Amino acid sequence: MTLTLDYVKAKSASKLHGLHPVVRQATERLIERSFACGVPILITQGLRTIAEQDALYAQGRTKPGQIVTNAKGGYSNHNFGVAIDFALLLPDGKNVRWTVGPAWMKVVEIAKSLGFEWGGDWKSFKDYPHFEMCFGLTTAQYRAGWVPSEIAMAKALVVINREDEVEMKEELAKLTKRVDVLEKAAERVPAPKWFIDEFGSGDLGGVISDPEFTLEGWRTLAVGLRVGKI
Repeated sequence: MTLTLDYVKAKSASKLHGLHPVVRQATERLIERSFACGVPILITQGLRTIAEQDALYAQGRTKPGQIVTNAKGGYSNHNFGVAIDFALLLPDGKNVRWTVGPAWMKVVEIAKSLGFEWGGDWKSFKDYPHFEMCFGLTTAQYRAGWVPSEIAMAKALVVINREDEVEMKEELAKLTKRVDVLEKAAERVPAPKWFIDEFGSGDLGGVISDPEFTLEGWRTLAVGLRVGKI
């Protein structure tokens, strides 16, 4: 199947519920920019409840399976809607790949440009699918009821929207240049009747290969021809 951006975004939609609004915006940008680079991704985890975190912590300890986290309930940034996990979405639109390679690292690069911190950079217990945006707060502060400051959120939004603003400026510059070209083209007109009456034709009998100028151009040409006659 051919993956579309709408399809890819829809696949992750349920995992975006409950994320901090700024983190959600950054995540949406991550999905869009990764797709634009030819790397569709799936958000596999967003907000995680305390109970879900405790169940995950028990895996590989008191329950079957491999250990996948060192964080108990309330000690993971997922519990506060400021962290996400991802995987590479395969062309069939259903399965995912967890291989850390060039495509994976491209997503990491994009995520970091949006202000996310990557679990793969951690000194111990590296968490390669993990991104978080904590606004300078620790899980202890989140557990105590702290919320991100307006300044921290504003700074994050500047980073998130920076590339969009650059693209908008580039598109505006292209559009402005195109308008200038069209305006100049619109100002060019064939020889006016008065010029033809005086000089016989607009191309002066084949001397001018592209006989279209602005009206001011025709007047300047006429003056030059008159001076030449004299």
